[in-house]
Amino acid sequence: MTKNIFIAATRQNDGKTVISIGLFLVLKKYINKIGFIKPVGQKYLVVDGKRVDKDAILIKKLANLEDNLEDMNPVAVEEGFTRQYLDNPNKEYFVNKIKESYERISEGKDFVIIEGTGHAGVGSIFDLNNAEVASLLNAPVIIISIGGIGRPADEICLNLSLFREKNVLVKGVIINKVIEEKKGIIEKYLKKFFSKINLNLLGLIPFTPCLTEPSLLQICEAVNGKIISGSDKMKEKIKNIVVGAMTPRHALDYFKPNSLLITPGDREDIILAALSISTQNLIKGIVLTGGLYPHKTILDLIKKYDFPTIVSSEGTYEVASKINELVVKLTEDDMDKIEIAKKLVEENVNIEEILK
Repeated sequence: MTKNIFIAATRQNDGKTVISIGLFLVLKKYINKIGFIKPVGQKYLVVDGKRVDKDAILIKKLANLEDNLEDMNPVAVEEGFTRQYLDNPNKEYFVNKIKESYERISEGKDFVIIEGTGHAGVGSIFDLNNAEVASLLNAPVIIISIGGIGRPADEICLNLSLFREKNVLVKGVIINKVIEEKKGIIEKYLKKFFSKINLNLLGLIPFTPCLTEPSLLQICEAVNGKIISGSDKMKEKIKNIVVGAMTPRHALDYFKPNSLLITPGDREDIILAALSISTQNLIKGIVLTGGLYPHKTILDLIKKYDFPTIVSSEGTYEVASKINELVVKLTEDDMDKIEIAKKLVEENVNIEEILK
């Protein structure tokens, strides 16, 4: 019989995808044939005319899986899905679709990782929340939460109650994004609390800043930008943001390694200052705002050096805000991050307990 595990989280952006991918890659060392399914997906791409969750696409490419993408994500929640469902509820159709896809995914597999979407109650409005799906697939659950003591404990209890209401076994908890200096005290007190509610602490994963660093391409997409130079360097990661609203002399003081400069396209003085230190690995790219382009001479210089430059029609404040609020997700271009995710799971999660 195929074993499985359902990966849930207490909220969005707790690191569920990073841990799911890391766990998948680590388990491949212990298990010969392993599968992946995300029964309900909310963030999708269109592949061959079909909507498929991004995580399913990523795992298929990473692991070179032969499974059908539609089976790896049988239900993709597109815009208007909820309203259509409420107007014409058809739970049985989606339940059967998930069960049939899972049967095909699990066929010939020793283990299947099932990735949920958000907290235990996500999907309740169309009768397919995470607790419901975990119960449907008879899958024990691992809950992912983020570092701290009080907040994760409270949020885990909320999720735990819904899973237990559906008679789903919660195998344990992984606490993600733990500040290294606080790891000891967090572990001590969460273990005390979890022992009272009969829950295992399966691991504490340290906060790893590089996993939150966006690439220039992700920034370009976030600001609806257009690449005018350096298209082959868009995988570069950004650690620091500088808004060019000061004089060039003062701007130079703010340029740190792997910085992105955001400035109106007509601030040619700031742009030239950035270009002057481009060989020092300080400025990785520029976003020109307001839909403005610099003088042709400077534009030619940017293109001559193939310096990564993006033009956005939005204002400087809007661009800076969007980049600051950008939630960075793993992509197939992030092999460095994917290796880090694998290492974090391998070194900080009790794999033996998960495999029991």
